[in-house]
Amino acid sequence: MTWWERLQAWEERHQFGIDASLTAATGVVAVPLGVGVAVSGWGTSTGLAVVLGVALWAPLAWRRRNPVASAVTVYAAGLLHILLGAPTMMPADLAVLVALYSVTVHGPRWSHWTAIVSAVVGSFVQATALVLLTVWYGGRAELVALTISLAVFCCACAVATWAFGLMRRARRETIATLRDRALRLEVERDQQARIATSAERTRIAREMHDIVAHSLSVIIAQADGGRYAAAADPDAATRALGTVAETGRAALADMRRLLGVLREPDGAAPEGAPASAPAAPFTPQPGEHDLEQLVDQVRGSGVRASLVRMGTARPLPPGIGLTVYRICQEALTNVLKHAGPDPTVTVLVQWKASSLTLEVADDGRGASAGSDGLGQGLLGMRERATMVGGTLTVGPRPGGGFRVRTELPLPPGVAPQPQP
Repeated sequence: MTWWERLQAWEERHQFGIDASLTAATGVVAVPLGVGVAVSGWGTSTGLAVVLGVALWAPLAWRRRNPVASAVTVYAAGLLHILLGAPTMMPADLAVLVALYSVTVHGPRWSHWTAIVSAVVGSFVQATALVLLTVWYGGRAELVALTISLAVFCCACAVATWAFGLMRRARRETIATLRDRALRLEVERDQQARIATSAERTRIAREMHDIVAHSLSVIIAQADGGRYAAAADPDAATRALGTVAETGRAALADMRRLLGVLREPDGAAPEGAPASAPAAPFTPQPGEHDLEQLVDQVRGSGVRASLVRMGTARPLPPGIGLTVYRICQEALTNVLKHAGPDPTVTVLVQWKASSLTLEVADDGRGASAGSDGLGQGLLGMRERATMVGGTLTVGPRPGGGFRVRTELPLPPGVAPQPQP
């Protein structure tokens, strides 16, 4: 903030004190001079002249705090001293122009129109009073033209003051509009930040659901198999425990990688973690090329799983690649949870000219499989497909089993180039 802006802010906070001080300082000069003009020039009594002078000048202390009341009081005092036979009390009459400017800048819109009309009418009333008094005191006829010129001059001063006040009012309204717009932009920015934060939390929750649900399904399947095989085949139980350990470590690494985006950029440890804990590395998210590893992991849990690729594979954008991986992961998790004993599952990845089709089909129990109603897997898969402009179809297969099929459009840069 510059020194001028700081000065304006201080002036806004102390408006009444500043106006009252300026009114008192200038009134010491303006009121006595006006009283002298009224007494010596027009024969007004001293007491009445003092009252009129103070009534003209004192309301200027409230010219910004209560501009309408201030202007009404000044105008009433000015009209009163004309009607009482003192057409001018210069320089106290300058209070009328100050009140007109103040009500134009700070008052409501109707008030400054009323004020300028009153000022113009008052100028002609003053001119008429001067003409009548000049003739009454036996003045020369030439003074009439001079009086009319004075009235025109007063009107011109009032109109000029009003126009200057309108310019000042327009500038204040423009500044107020800009401030309001800046405030709205700040509020909108904060709202966008909150929306982005909520979207990021939703994304992280979805990723955590996929990681934890799949990994726990594999771990549970291996643990159950190892428990039943422990007595008859200790080696099988040992392999099952090894798969459990590897799956747990992989899931933990995935969660650390996912939550690493919430760490501070300088690598500061999160609250509650030891200071020496290393920050999670920002490794790439899984994609379509990691499906083979995912299928191998499911195959290691005892499920007959196979991966079939058709078409020419091309690099995918990170968002679409992650969508393919997560949908396949969730579909395989559902196979582990609901397909029943000894299922066979086939993962088909088909590359087309402008789209990628992923199909996960099994020969398990299909629609007859029970559900606890707590999962959000199908909804999450559908949301992921919709987010990248794709479609998702799920349901029982003809002849038994269950199938998850999604078709995702590919960006133009991913489509294969035509052969010459």
